[in-house]
Amino acid sequence: MWRLREDDTVTDWSRSGESAPRWRTLLDRARGSRPATPEQPNGYDPSPGGWRAAQAVSPVDEFVARLRRDFGRSKVVAFANPKGGVHKTTATVLCAATIGSARGRGVLAWDDNELRGTLGLRAGSARHARTIRHLIQNLVEVENSSGQELIDRLDEFLRHASDGSYDVLAGDEDHRVARLLDPAMVWRVLELLRRTHDVICVDTGNNVESANWQTVIKAADQLVVTSVPREDAAFTADWMLDLLEEMGMGDVVANAVTLLSCPTPTPSPMLNDLVKHFGTRTRAVAVVPYDPALETGSSIDYSSLRPETRMAWLQAAAAVSDGF
Repeated sequence: MWRLREDDTVTDWSRSGESAPRWRTLLDRARGSRPATPEQPNGYDPSPGGWRAAQAVSPVDEFVARLRRDFGRSKVVAFANPKGGVHKTTATVLCAATIGSARGRGVLAWDDNELRGTLGLRAGSARHARTIRHLIQNLVEVENSSGQELIDRLDEFLRHASDGSYDVLAGDEDHRVARLLDPAMVWRVLELLRRTHDVICVDTGNNVESANWQTVIKAADQLVVTSVPREDAAFTADWMLDLLEEMGMGDVVANAVTLLSCPTPTPSPMLNDLVKHFGTRTRAVAVVPYDPALETGSSIDYSSLRPETRMAWLQAAAAVSDGF
């Protein structure tokens, strides 16, 4: 149940029958709340100058070094926002591609969307049509494997990026598969993937009431809140953070990274306000620019992105890894 805080009170709009406040409420909170010192967005200059060269923010070597360090154990990154169309899938793919490109191997993107997610279509090769459903059907056999046999058996159910930088565990088109993804099953899949991969990026889907959504959020080492600079998208992201705090996950919220993706060539006029607002709620805020290579909604080819886009994602991914 969504709740929106206004002036430090909690209003249950679903029961009151009233209309939720306009977006002005959230922006007022941002402008009047404690000072924000978010991590400098990738290549974005909050002054009237606009976009500047990302290379001036931080050298490539620094970001790559942060991504290549020893994380100690396998890490799970959950990409979340209950609203559709906020670049969750794009962010999951590009974060996996960026980390995988830096590390060379050991990165996986999992489509845990219970309502026919598209990650499997937008990432990896189409060498086969196997999905999470097929892995679940053979899970005991794969779990009982070890060493190279485990790698080979699991590989039968994964797709791969064209450059080999990351693997993909696709979701299934049959919505009934979601019934199989109860908390115990999600944990088993995650534990299996942890045995073979250093970083697991999970597209969580849109249903916060689903068992798989909640289990992934609780299992995640890092939460990434994805949004575009639109009122409805950012408003829903804020609702989600409120909900997680009410669930006793305030530490997850405080350590989260907010990722703002620009869907148009000209940055939205509300972008600065959103950077400031989410800077008061999450550990870091990253802004990634528009790129025409992503506009078609088809398969994502990391190498086709503009250099400034790849640099922005490199900085964003480094910020994510800082929370490991």
